[in-house]
Amino acid sequence: MTDSFLVINADGPETRVALVEDGLLAELYIERKQERGIAGNIYKGRVDRVLPGMQAAFVNIGLEKSAYLHVSDVRGTPDDLRRLVSAGEGQGRGAAQDDDEDNEPSGPPGGARIEDLLREGQEIVVQVTKEPISTKGARATRYISLPGRHLVFMPTVEHVGISRRISSDKERRRLREIIDQMRPPGTGFIVRTVAENVPEKDLRADMDFLIKLWNEIVRRTQNSRCPALIYNDLDLLLRTVRDMFTPEVGKLIIDSRAEYDKIKKFIAAFMPDFTGQIDLYDGPEPIFDGYGIEIEIDRALERKVWLKSGGYLILDEMEALTAIDVNTGRFVGKKNLEDTITQTNLEACREVAEQLRIRSLGGMIVVDFIDMDRASNRDRVTRAFNDHLRRDRSKAVVTRISELGLVEMTRKRTRESLLHALTEPCEHCEGKGYTKSRRTVAYELLRELRRQGNLIEGDTVLIEVHPDVAQVLATTDHAYLEDMEKRLQKRIVVKARGSFSLEDFELRSPGQKTPLDRSDGERDGDRADRRRRRRKKLGPPAEVEAMLEEEERSSAANQEEEPVRDDPDSRNDERAGGRRGHDMEAAAGGSASAADARLQAGTAEVLAGAESQPAPVSGSTSASSGTQQGVSDTTADSAATDTPKPQG
Repeated sequence: MTDSFLVINADGPETRVALVEDGLLAELYIERKQERGIAGNIYKGRVDRVLPGMQAAFVNIGLEKSAYLHVSDVRGTPDDLRRLVSAGEGQGRGAAQDDDEDNEPSGPPGGARIEDLLREGQEIVVQVTKEPISTKGARATRYISLPGRHLVFMPTVEHVGISRRISSDKERRRLREIIDQMRPPGTGFIVRTVAENVPEKDLRADMDFLIKLWNEIVRRTQNSRCPALIYNDLDLLLRTVRDMFTPEVGKLIIDSRAEYDKIKKFIAAFMPDFTGQIDLYDGPEPIFDGYGIEIEIDRALERKVWLKSGGYLILDEMEALTAIDVNTGRFVGKKNLEDTITQTNLEACREVAEQLRIRSLGGMIVVDFIDMDRASNRDRVTRAFNDHLRRDRSKAVVTRISELGLVEMTRKRTRESLLHALTEPCEHCEGKGYTKSRRTVAYELLRELRRQGNLIEGDTVLIEVHPDVAQVLATTDHAYLEDMEKRLQKRIVVKARGSFSLEDFELRSPGQKTPLDRSDGERDGDRADRRRRRRKKLGPPAEVEAMLEEEERSSAANQEEEPVRDDPDSRNDERAGGRRGHDMEAAAGGSASAADARLQAGTAEVLAGAESQPAPVSGSTSASSGTQQGVSDTTADSAATDTPKPQG
């Protein structure tokens, strides 16, 4: 019996899925009902911009930000398709990550340029491959793929791929022969790992369902206005059952009766062999508390992660990369320093690999292992790190450890990290992770007093500051405050305000309610605006004042020109935006039909099964003469609408 199982918390406003391996949390997925992910969705969109300098285009798919479409994700000529599939067996995306497959093209298709393939205003069908992350919009592709339980259907690519995790040559030949015999001409399939030793009738049922699903997508594309959502992928609950509930997973435990019944129906239709492996949790405490998962989630948000030996990791997520530092901490070893360092690094290998999965870290990652003198020890750590990464379903590329102990790696990122998904920037430090020290703020306050102290009426100046800053002014730096009283010839009263952040302070007269505006704010704007400005040249006070006056004049001139930009073209853009919003509402209304049921596994049509043979598949998304011919027609000279059309 395997030690892996799935725990699903679905009785609240969000669905949380935890994969437990060997008694430890291995992966965590979270989907909120108000913030459902869009990866895997298919949209009918309009090309907003074509950028030859970036060899990319931006496609309006009805979201807040346009989707990014690289030239490598645009279907080109038949030669381009052959290059796409010539790199290796079975390249698949999204749901097929557990099969070591990646259906995204690895480079620009045959040197074709984006301006030759797309033009602004063209309507195309795209699929989202990567969720919007941080300030970036979604990433999309025109290589559509529809994942099923055993197969991934690629209606626009004529290719058959077998998962590399199926090692038996005999089984690979059997599966390839079955798929080649059944697949419609001009289409492609990826055989997933779970299809190993699966009977032909089950593969046929999976293929029939995917073909029917694609034909329904084609029909909806033709009847929808642009932009519109054409196909909504399964929710996290059913995606988990479809993609993660494999023979290696012993059981699935869920705490919601309604979702439990939903999963039972889905499994009865697609995975009858797993019917007895689902349990309904009825414990007195929340399911994640009962299994000890909640505390592991809190641990996964910490910057420091302790190792069993007493060493620890420091994980810093940044915009460009994630840095992981390994330290010996309290571990002192037994033999010698080299052995102590090597043992710490070996223990860190497993913990780093686990943290990458739990935290969903992706992109560029640098692991700073402790320096080792012996090359044999560095090779040993490299091998151990690669061994622990083999259980990871996301594709990773790792370099050899350097003499300085650095390992550079990339890990495929398709969703936000756990830290970004569950947290938001601190309102006090604005996400920097630090604030000015109390002494720094105290000295800024003294300088502000020198600038504006004489502007305060009366003989008393009231200063309101954070209690820690007030403590500094009242003790170690009280002498400076006394000197300022002598300079201003005014009495200075310091009042602590617990509601202030550390960097905030106010100056005013005791009889006034409104404090003085801070002079640095008047000169340079607020902190956010200050960071956006370029560095300034320095010089004598007269030159600095002249530059500030010039900036003020330029800003005033720009503000005066602003109303001029409100020309008829701008109003036309606003009306066009209104029409797009109306189109989206109409498309959303049109999608609320019985066809939606067929687009979600677990609906009446899916659960009932297909009695008759499926309709002929549409193997192209732009013409009826086959996939490759349709691909070659996708040029700047093509018609404005490039949407799927059924065959016959």
